[in-house]
This record gives sequence, C-alpha cells and structure tokens, in this order.
Amino acid sequence: MSTYMPKPGEIKGNWHVVDATDQVLGRLAARVSILLQGKHKPTYTPHVDTGDFVIILNADKVKVTGKKAEVLEYDTYSRYPGGRRIYSFRRMNELHPEKLIELAVRRMLPKSKMGRNILGKLKIYKGTEHPHQAQQPKELKIA
Repeated sequence: MSTYMPKPGEIKGNWHVVDATDQVLGRLAARVSILLQGKHKPTYTPHVDTGDFVIILNADKVKVTGKKAEVLEYDTYSRYPGGRRIYSFRRMNELHPEKLIELAVRRMLPKSKMGRNILGKLKIYKGTEHPHQAQQPKELKIA
C-alpha cells in the first residue's frame, strides 16, 4: 500500500460561514487558519493546498481579552518618508475591522507562496450580507 497524495485538480474546497460576533480574535483566527490550510481533513498534504473557503461575517464585532484593546498596535507604512502610521486596536476596529482578522489569520499561515494563495480563500465582511450564496456555504459554529 502506498500513501495517498492528493493532486491539485482532485481537491474540492467546501465553503464555510463563520459569525465573528463576540468571538475572541486569536481563537477565531486559529480555527480559520486550520480550515484554510485543510489540516482538518484526512487528506491534508503540506505541499498541496487542500483547504476550504471561509467567509467571516460581522468582522466589526470581534473582541479581544484583557488589556489588548489598549495595548495592541498596528503599523502601516506608505513607503514615503514619514509615511509610518500606528493605529491602536480600537481605531483599527473602527476604520478597517476586516484588516484586523486578515492580519491575525495571515500571521498563522505559512510564510510562502502557498500561504499567500491560501489567504485568497478567506472572505471577510463587516455586516451579515455576503455575495457567495451560489456556493451554498455551510454555517460553522466556533465555540
């Protein structure tokens, strides 16, 4: 018997919908990164993208524990002199709540070309509406 190795054309990605309302940011990002990489499947292979698509709704209602709301800072840089901007967690949550979740998940994925491709399967939205009804996503509860 030889070990089964899935080929890139054989893999069918499922679609999941996650509601981020009152979810802790790190725990949500950890669970989503596992789904995106396909580590929850028995056919997981490190060098092949076997993951699923994930839609996150209500990104602006995510929370953090402890004093992280005051302590966490996010840097951006425009590549112009003096173009560095530092945003607190609260300010970033007001301006770009999707970016908060995207950064948390991105940092949990492999730092390679495949990791950047995997991030393309993550769809994040502020409200409860999304344009992916045709894919028939399944509701996923994260405890």
